[in-house]
Amino acid sequence: MNKNYEELSKKIEKCMAFQAALTLFEWDAETLAPEESMEYTSKTIGILSNEFFTSLINDEVKKLIRKLSDDKEHETLDFNQKAIVKEIKKSIEELEHIPPEEYQAFSELTAKASGIWSRAKNKKSFADFSETLDEIIMYRKKFAGYRAKNKEKLYDILLNDFEEGFNMEKLDEFFGKIKEAVIPLLKEVTKRKDTIDKSYNHKYYDVEKQKEFCRYVSGYVGFDFNRGVIAESAHPFTTNLHNHDVRITNHFHEDNLESAIFSIIHESGHGIYEMHIDDAITQTPVGTGTSMGMHESQSRFFENVIGRSEAFWKPLFPKLKETFPEQLKEVTLEHFIKGINKAAPGFIRTEADELSYSLHIIIRYEIEKMIFADELKIEDLPKVWNEKYKKYMGIEPENDAIGVLQDIHWAGGSFGYFPSYAIGSAIAAQIYYHMNSIMPIDEYLTAGNLTPIREYLNNHIHKYGKTKNTNEILTEMMGEELNADYYVKYLTEKYNKLYELN
Repeated sequence: MNKNYEELSKKIEKCMAFQAALTLFEWDAETLAPEESMEYTSKTIGILSNEFFTSLINDEVKKLIRKLSDDKEHETLDFNQKAIVKEIKKSIEELEHIPPEEYQAFSELTAKASGIWSRAKNKKSFADFSETLDEIIMYRKKFAGYRAKNKEKLYDILLNDFEEGFNMEKLDEFFGKIKEAVIPLLKEVTKRKDTIDKSYNHKYYDVEKQKEFCRYVSGYVGFDFNRGVIAESAHPFTTNLHNHDVRITNHFHEDNLESAIFSIIHESGHGIYEMHIDDAITQTPVGTGTSMGMHESQSRFFENVIGRSEAFWKPLFPKLKETFPEQLKEVTLEHFIKGINKAAPGFIRTEADELSYSLHIIIRYEIEKMIFADELKIEDLPKVWNEKYKKYMGIEPENDAIGVLQDIHWAGGSFGYFPSYAIGSAIAAQIYYHMNSIMPIDEYLTAGNLTPIREYLNNHIHKYGKTKNTNEILTEMMGEELNADYYVKYLTEKYNKLYELN
């Protein structure tokens, strides 16, 4: 092995150890930690964040990266090593201009912010969170400003962090296509929403039985319980220490059967991705999904493209009816499929149907653009939020809890993240059309055999981790980059058929 790379590897191990510790604190905070713990625990998180920062941003690491980036020395590295050097170089460029004390202060702030956000949400009061949010945005603008080159726009910098190569110009075009197709289609579907009855979904469903069924479904789609665990949290999420320790969460409602089922399929999709990162790169800076958009494509492929299809439920529906015989006694498979695909505008992004989901993302994207262009004052955020919901979806939130406070992302400082959800949905549709042209997906699903589908995704996406970016993976797999036309086609075909619009 190259001696300089060998020395860098030791430093990477230390850096990844701090990251693993921070991941455990994040997991604990969302699942088991007492409500009042973060005021004190945040100090520990701040110190660990500073140690992570200085283990990566120091003269020794920078010197090694410079040496390993030299053409002659770079050629001695293998494919994975080159990708790791590139990723560390990118991280250094992202963080090196941030003063360590500011990085630690921001880490402590966001550690406390989730609790402040949660309490504000419970009180339905944006005013109780606005000051904290204003401070988080101030840090995000400052940090992006440290990195800006040649009058680069701050929001473009943040977008690139989550989705390499995507900026406002590309996303404006992407979202423009979606708005043009989805808004009029949703209006037509809304007129017919009462033609599909899903009152069965809101009967009483015992939570323990839900947990049992959801665990079964998670394993059914491919989540490996020798490498992963499921816990509960207010907002379902996935995290991991490495490919042999992947953790997902779910939430349960006694009067909403769908919520937990599709949350667990969604998070299992994320988990399957992380579990199949190649062993050679796990616990390295490239040992995770290549982007948030590609990650979302996997969760949405399993949750929506596969998970809401009749073929998927043919072998599963009898077990669901067996679990809840009284509640589903009169429900046929055909009725159930229509119910789980019903579209109607709603306030909650995480509970949204496939058709209206992207509009939730567009609203957040447009608001974030305004924030980072200094076109929106924090105190006006709820008003603008409500106006956009009225304009695009014909509904207006009656309080902040189901409006501007419904997502935790801003409390964590994750600006530029939301577009990845829509990108993921679009990639999932594109992958579906490609895979459907080379394999009998419905036959596999009807037979209860997801192995060929999962193996194809593993071999063409999962194993590469972050060694290739989103468009590189898509191009190698199907011969073209992200193309929103497939997503528009998918939604149009699906909802025209479901609601007999043509």
